Order: sequence, then C-alpha cells, then structure tokens
Amino acid sequence: AKSQFLANMSHELRTPMNAIIGYSEMLKEDAEELDLSDFVADLDKIGVAGKHLLSLINSVLDLSKIESGKMELYLETFNLESLLYEIDNTIQPLIENKYNTFQLRILNSLGEIYADFTKTNQIVLNLLSNAAKFTEQGTIRLEVKRKLKNEKEWIYFRITDDGIGMTPEQQKKLFKSFTQVDASTTRRFGGTGLGLAITKTFVEMMGGSISVSSTFGKGSTFTVHLPTSVHLEDSYQKPGKTHTFKEDNQGFILIIDDDPDVCRWLKTYLSDFGYSVAEATNGIEGIKLAKKLRPDAILLDVMMPDMNGWEVLTILKNNTLLADTPVIMTSIEETCKTGIALLGATDFLPKPLNSHQLVAILEKYDIGGPANNLIMVVEDDETLRDITAEVLQKEGLRVFKAENGQVALDHIAYQKPVLILLDLYMPEMDGFEFLTHLRQNEAWRSIPVIVLTSAILSVEDQARLHGYVETIFQKQTNNRDELLSHIHQMISQSPPVHIEAPQNQTVFTKPLLEKIKRAAQLKND
Repeated sequence: AKSQFLANMSHELRTPMNAIIGYSEMLKEDAEELDLSDFVADLDKIGVAGKHLLSLINSVLDLSKIESGKMELYLETFNLESLLYEIDNTIQPLIENKYNTFQLRILNSLGEIYADFTKTNQIVLNLLSNAAKFTEQGTIRLEVKRKLKNEKEWIYFRITDDGIGMTPEQQKKLFKSFTQVDASTTRRFGGTGLGLAITKTFVEMMGGSISVSSTFGKGSTFTVHLPTSVHLEDSYQKPGKTHTFKEDNQGFILIIDDDPDVCRWLKTYLSDFGYSVAEATNGIEGIKLAKKLRPDAILLDVMMPDMNGWEVLTILKNNTLLADTPVIMTSIEETCKTGIALLGATDFLPKPLNSHQLVAILEKYDIGGPANNLIMVVEDDETLRDITAEVLQKEGLRVFKAENGQVALDHIAYQKPVLILLDLYMPEMDGFEFLTHLRQNEAWRSIPVIVLTSAILSVEDQARLHGYVETIFQKQTNNRDELLSHIHQMISQSPPVHIEAPQNQTVFTKPLLEKIKRAAQLKND
C-alpha cells in the first residue's frame, strides 16, 4: 500500500510541476523574442524555483524507495565522457551563482561503462551542487580517471572545493538522512539533508564507495569509486538497436467527396507526392473520420447529398480539436468561392481539379511540411501534451497529439509517424497495450518509440518494455535539450538543427505575452 501510495504521489506531484516548468520556459523564450527583459527575469525565477521544488520532491521519493527496498538499478552501456560534458553544461549556472569557477579534468581515456546512467549522473551532480552551495568566489574541481585496482577497472571521481569545510564531528553526520551537519549552516545555506544520503546509497548500490576529507575553513574533497561494469542479478538492460524509417510522409489529407472517381484520383495523385490519404463519400462519414484521425488538411466537396459541404464545415469548425485544421472547399460551381473565409474555409478549388493548383495550395498553407518529420505524442495529460507538441513544433517538426493508445493506433493506420513519444499510464488503452499492438503489426514494427513517464517503473515494467522502446525519459528530469537531441538523431541521424516554425503557425502562449507586452507599454507610458 505504501509503495502504491508513493507511486501515485510521484505522478500527482510531478505532473503539475512539469507543467509549471515547461510553460515558464516557453513563456521566457517568447518574452526574450518580444524583448521583455523585466518578464524574462521573473519567468527565470519561476523556472528555477520549480526545478528546485521538483528536485526536493524527487529526493523525498528516492529516499522513500530506498527505505522500503524498492529502489532498483537500470543498467546500460554509455559513454562516460559525454555524460561529464553534459554535467558541465548543466552545473555551470549553479556554479556561477556564487561567482565560483568550475574546472573539469579528464585525466585519461574513460571510454564506456556499464552502470545506471541516471544514478551516475545524479551522484556527480549532487556532489557538485553540494560543493557549489558551500563555496563563494572560489573554485570547484572535478577530476575523473579510469584505473585498474585489484585486477578490476574502476572510475575514480574526485570533487574538490575551497569552501567553508567541515569539522571532524560534522563529517560524522554527513551521510545520515534528514540530518544536517550544523543548524546555523542550514539557516545560511538551506537544504534538506537528503542529497548526500541518497548519493551514498546510489554509490553503494552500484558496488562503489564514497569518502570525504575536509578541513574547517579551507574546503572539502569527496572521492567516489565506481566499477566500470556493474553486475547485478535481474537488472534491466536497455535495448541497443537503432531504428530507421525511410518512408516519405508529407502529411495526412482527408478527402470528403461523394464522387468515388474523384476520391480515387485524388488519392492516387496525393500518394505519388508522398501524402497519406483517407477518404469518405458522405458528410457524416467524413466528420467521423475527421474526429477520429485528425488530418493535417481536409478537401471538402460543397455539393453532396444528405449533408452538404457547408454543413460539414460548420460542424468541423465548432469542434475544438478540428477548428484549426485547414479545409479546402471544392466545387464545380465557381460561385461557391464567395464568402468561404467568413464560413471558416481556408481556400477554394474549382472542379475539375487542377493537380498543380492543389499541390500549390497545400504548400502555401504548409500542410504536411518536410518529409519524415511527423512525431506522435501519446499522452493523457492535456497540459503536458500541449507543451511537448509546442516544443517540437518550434523545432520545425510536425506533431500529432493522441490522448490514449487507441487514438494513436487509429491514426497510425492512415499515417505513420517517424517517431512516437509515449506515456505509459493512460485510460482506455495504456502504453504497454499500445506497444503490444504496435509491434505485432509488421508495417509499424520499425517505428521507434521513446517513453516519457513520471512513474516509478518496477523491474517487471522495465522488462515488459525491453526490446519494445528505444529509450526511457523521466519527465521529472526536464532535460528538454537532451530529449530534442535524441529525437533529431533518431529521425535524421544527424546533429539537431533548429528550424524556424512556419509563420502562420499559432503558438498559444502568444496571446498571453501580447497582453504582457501591452501591460509593459502602459507601465512605461
């Protein structure tokens, strides 16, 4: 019961915090573009405070798992030098906060190690954060080397600072949970007394050791030894396969036309241009498909029996999920062109359809966009779904959002994404069931999947994912740059390049920032 409570609390606490941090980062970026320096500073504070609170939540949950024996290792092979350079970038703002300098020295070739990537990262970050907390206008050094000891290879980490240091009595309390070395130190520097206790546990779980030497008033040195290859029974190993997806995919078009010959011609023509196509021969069927599949654009005939195109258009534009979908009206009657904008249509094409005009309109409204860049985001939390989608769209990527596995499967049947970002715990069809269906279909088997979860995965859950997913990202880490780098590498096998989002793309943070901008102008006036 306690474990389930902690798992539920983990999700309930982390989900809103991820939303706060994500929105603050996006608002900050937009405020910088609008040159609102006053708001940038305030938004920066929100982000920093949010990340600090998230780290406290993570620490409490980590300690609870440790005490209940539920903490598990997640072993994989990774390049240690690459991790250290990432840590260098991550820790710099914290180091510089108290006017310190940071020196990273890699003393020999470190190569790859087999260990828990996340816990190795947390060990080093915790020790560097601790050094930064108790040092002002000083130097913090991290030295790392690979060495042979007792016929076994080890990684040696040495973190040195010239901060306030500790007395021998204070050092005895150092690695105890909920204990801080001195009450006056706590009042001055803050902290919960959890970080070093958790660090020591992580080190020992991987078969390593940690020690400290310190002189009061002169600084401290922490030394960590970790084996280059951690071997534990029943540990979960990440799959190492690389996925590729070669099919061109310009976009997904829904055709609603009662003439089957027109549907057939359009489908053939658009398919030759790399578009995926679904078709409906009446308005009712078309509305159902639009709601179910959420296409990139709709080609809608005006003159149809039972329900004409204008009636269909009205229903589509009153649906919040479809209101922004471009709808191109088609008709043999040129007079239908009059007033289409007032009714919400995007454009008009006269029949018989001109293929060159059709493609020109699709390109004009950036429908589909570049090939091989459709990402599917499968997430039941609407806020996180929107944040993730907006971040990807700002990278020039196209996004389809699905609130559960069933919606995602329905869409994949018509349009394959090049990559899927998948939450695991969702209503109707969860991520595990979705993956089973996905991998059973030969046509979809090669689509890479990145799991994004705030849940604490058991060994059993990790085993269920083994061989099914490319990698697993914890939402609470909020490492957006690392995730984007991963995505770009997987879809293009090349370094990430920032592509400007289309000019006609609506970014939902803009209205708020326009209000902020107006408020700033009124203040200046």
